Amino acid sequence: MTTEDTGHTVDRNDKLVILASSVGTVIEWYDFYLYGSLAAIITTQFFSGVNETTGYIFALLAFAAGFAVRPFGAIVFGRLGDLWGRKNTFLVTMLLMGLSTFVVGLLPSYAAIGVAAPVILVLMRLVQGLALGGEYGGAATYVAEHAPNGKRGFYTSFIQITATAGLMISLVVILGVRLSIGEEAFAAWGWRIPFLVSILMLGVSLWIRLKLAESPAFKKMKAEGKGSTTPLKDSFGKWPNLKLVILALFGLAAGQAVVWYTGQFYALLFLEKTLKVDGALTNTLVAVALLLATPFFVFWGWISDKIGRKPVILAGCLIAALTYFPLFHALTAAANPRLAAAAASAPVTVYADPADCSFQFDPIGKTTFSKSCDLAKSYLAKAGVAYANQAAPAGTVAQVRIGATTVESFRGDQLPAADFKAAKKTWETGLGDHLKAAGYPAKADSALVNKPLTVAILFALVFYVTMVYGPIAAALVEMFPTNIRYTSMSLPYHIGNGWFGGFLPTTAFAMVAASGNIYHGLWYPIVIAVITAVVGFLFIKEGKDVDIHT
Repeated sequence: MTTEDTGHTVDRNDKLVILASSVGTVIEWYDFYLYGSLAAIITTQFFSGVNETTGYIFALLAFAAGFAVRPFGAIVFGRLGDLWGRKNTFLVTMLLMGLSTFVVGLLPSYAAIGVAAPVILVLMRLVQGLALGGEYGGAATYVAEHAPNGKRGFYTSFIQITATAGLMISLVVILGVRLSIGEEAFAAWGWRIPFLVSILMLGVSLWIRLKLAESPAFKKMKAEGKGSTTPLKDSFGKWPNLKLVILALFGLAAGQAVVWYTGQFYALLFLEKTLKVDGALTNTLVAVALLLATPFFVFWGWISDKIGRKPVILAGCLIAALTYFPLFHALTAAANPRLAAAAASAPVTVYADPADCSFQFDPIGKTTFSKSCDLAKSYLAKAGVAYANQAAPAGTVAQVRIGATTVESFRGDQLPAADFKAAKKTWETGLGDHLKAAGYPAKADSALVNKPLTVAILFALVFYVTMVYGPIAAALVEMFPTNIRYTSMSLPYHIGNGWFGGFLPTTAFAMVAASGNIYHGLWYPIVIAVITAVVGFLFIKEGKDVDIHT
């Protein structure tokens, strides 16, 4: 059944619905992304018992753990939302999110309580992930079921702003604390402040949400006795609906997710960890780009009411896939021009016997990587220097070729432990001097960062995000019936965003570390975005004119 625009205008009650749903979701995203924004500091505070590289990977994995459990949160809270109501369910999820974030702000470091610190940290991340898995579906469904026909894209687009707003607010709060107390104090204890102040925002959002009534579509369904008593079985145990769930995942949510995380989170990590831009400056540049792009979430939601959700989302996926490589190359030139110039004039190649190269991920942080190839790649990875790999004959001692200069590594695995430590320090100092002589900077010079161009590139990346994310809530809500809507739309959304998107930083980082190419990780979002564009074009039906109240 299709309907036309009812001519309904946004009244006071509609504004309260949008405000309450959006404010609560902003705070949940703020809580969730504090961790990601502070990954480098989290590494030193909670994973100091392992080496630096392993610690950072562990920090990313702990961040990803929150994403890993989001689909399970979608199942648990989606079922409750279809049985118990939209409003009550997302009150519970918000409370869980806020309290777990507050606990992280109070959690002692690894130095204080040992291995218990990272264990509790990961536990809190899991609670956050479960809560967020239930929050988004509830808020999106609640707003969509209040929206008049013909304006669902516009109404739900305000929910879509919340993720960006939460990230932006987290960056602003972090930056404000950093500037107020200084980098040294922030790294020591000031990083806890953004986690702790979230309890105040939690109180405000709970107060606002308690003023809401239940969704009219849910009340109508209950009054007519049409509710599902087995929403999980009806959503995933019956092929017609399960097929829609699978299509929603691969034809909409997966591509949207990787575009979102590339534009808003991977770009931040790329600036700070790969290009070595100062953390405070990185936060500022990303926050400005987010602020400029945020209105386009509403714009694309409104446009999707006119031309459909499908063309907007799929166009965003395809354009992003086609332009990521040139945009990230341009970002390197704008944010760290000395690094770009050095890479062009003196490219680095690791010439080594492949059998001499290990996969340098140490789960317990106690392994010493002392082969000649491992020594070379480990140093280059820490220095943020891109390199190519070239196979050498068996038994060859690895070499690092910097333009026309060759620096030979050494066989640390053949030295006593004490001698190895001294030899490694001497060798790394020498390699660092050669890299410096070739123009490779230890970190980006803030004075040389082309700030307007960097913001413009970041804006383009976030603009793609607004295209794919602005209409996604309306698109997913329209695919499923009222009695199983919360459950059915939550799972593909959170598998897409929790797994395909949430594991993007870790996956891309591993791809870069293995290849030596700082852009190699972009293949992950590009491939997923193209798959979504193809599947969505062939199999997703446009739903902008569907009456979701029938």
